[in-house]
Amino acid sequence: MQVTFKGVSADYKLGPIRSPLVLQSVDLNVTSGAFTAVVGHTGSGKSSLLKAMNGLLLPTGGVVTIGETEIKAGKNKKALKDVRRKVGMVFQFPESQLFAETVEQDICFGPLNFGVSLEEAKERAKDVISQVGLDNSILTKSPFSLSGGQKRRVAIAGILAMQPNVLVLDEPGAGLDPKGKKEILSLIWRWHQTRGLTTILVTHDMDDVALYADDVIVMEKGRIVLHGKMREVFTDVEKLESFHLEVPEARRFQLKLERESGITLPRVCLTVEELADALIEVGLA
Repeated sequence: MQVTFKGVSADYKLGPIRSPLVLQSVDLNVTSGAFTAVVGHTGSGKSSLLKAMNGLLLPTGGVVTIGETEIKAGKNKKALKDVRRKVGMVFQFPESQLFAETVEQDICFGPLNFGVSLEEAKERAKDVISQVGLDNSILTKSPFSLSGGQKRRVAIAGILAMQPNVLVLDEPGAGLDPKGKKEILSLIWRWHQTRGLTTILVTHDMDDVALYADDVIVMEKGRIVLHGKMREVFTDVEKLESFHLEVPEARRFQLKLERESGITLPRVCLTVEELADALIEVGLA
């Protein structure tokens, strides 16, 4: 499903707190079916971009289009409900949104809210709980009795149960140990592949970008300053450094090796596997 921004600006307001121009005249076309990473330093507008896709942040100017639905300034309840049916949003620490007495009730809440029958909602709960790597027996348990990693999976399952066309994720691995983070991102990647979703991931981890992303959006001060194919973006090291961003660890090692040894590897290496293959090819491993 296509996601398009045309001249979108937005202010963030929470009671008396106002942050003007968290988005500034953003023009963007997210490729339908692609896995797109959004990067940038803290306060660059990454989370605001995701919230604008879900209608949680309304434009002060411009138009956000999700499929056939437009989000403009002013509240259009019908448009917002339609968007939230299409766009599933996973916040940082999504387990903090768990509230029901059982895991099953928590997962069923979203589908029921959008008119799905109780019987179908329960079937979806059984399907997604296995998709996130948990046993069906957990459905009858209280979500508050689970471990942190299990809560994170249940919270994500609740979003997946709504069967969104677009999945937007704000640092879904935040606060998890490396193993737990890898498991969460791997299940999201599998879901993206099997369901043909348009997926947008905010992350600070460039190694995750290299592993999963097709495209990369770089944000700074509420603007999109770079948008391109992942490999092309990471090839231009000087441009990334100008935005105070690093390249993946494998690429950093490659650049250091080439400087110190005088040997140029046959290709740009962005993952450990690519680096290992290149080192073998030139006889350094």
